[in-house]
Amino acid sequence: MAKSRPNRKVSMDNAIWATPRNITNLEECDFYHTMDLPNHGVVTGAWDLRGREAAYLGNVDVAGKRVLEVGTASGHLCFAMEKMGASVVGFDLSDEQQWDVVPYHRAETKDYVVQRRNHIRRLNNSYWFAHRALGSSAKVVYGTVYEIPDDIGQFDICTFGSILLHLRDPFLALQRVLAHVQDTVIVTDTASGVGVRSLAYRMMNLVESVTGVRLLRFLPNAKARSPLDAWWTLTPALVSEFLQVLGFPNTTATFHRQLHQNQEILLFTVVGRR
Repeated sequence: MAKSRPNRKVSMDNAIWATPRNITNLEECDFYHTMDLPNHGVVTGAWDLRGREAAYLGNVDVAGKRVLEVGTASGHLCFAMEKMGASVVGFDLSDEQQWDVVPYHRAETKDYVVQRRNHIRRLNNSYWFAHRALGSSAKVVYGTVYEIPDDIGQFDICTFGSILLHLRDPFLALQRVLAHVQDTVIVTDTASGVGVRSLAYRMMNLVESVTGVRLLRFLPNAKARSPLDAWWTLTPALVSEFLQVLGFPNTTATFHRQLHQNQEILLFTVVGRR
């Protein structure tokens, strides 16, 4: 069985890239995306974006562009954008960084943190497994989104793929990343859930449309001590306002459906341009 190489980093072309991992065994991987991989067939993940990538990316033309993909996970969008003609750099957590776990008072989260670190390691492995199978030339930088390294360089486009809801400070994450973006930002997030959350989302949009006030819903519930890994419900209007504040005044929002665990989920994508 091939083992992953240590997560060392090397300097190359004035940036810091993660050393590729030599992952050849599916048993070392957790896949976030369902993907078609040469010589391996279909590997199954929670999200199946196949055939709907353009909608997820707000129908932005990435051909010939340098793209920073924040939250690359198993890399399906990274490799799809490569096929579209983009030069892609992925940015993600490794098991050396801490997930933004909700710090409930007197909650025992040590086991969860260990499980999350193990999952992130296996998620990173799935990226490198697919990277190898597809012959990708994309590079990856591992770190926290709140501390983007200066020498990562500048990009024409960046994407945020359903990660803002998982961040304690989504605005700070946008601010730090967008300092490295010259033209376009693409933010995708969930537009509704089920039951109460779906109703709450519709109410948020109604209030926004009537009052013009931008709303953000805090998800953690102190009594239930759940969720541990999600913080916010965001709306397209709020994300658009974030992007305009940060110097991307021209924003558009679209809605689309993607498959999550074989169920169609409504998402929104906001595209901001300088």
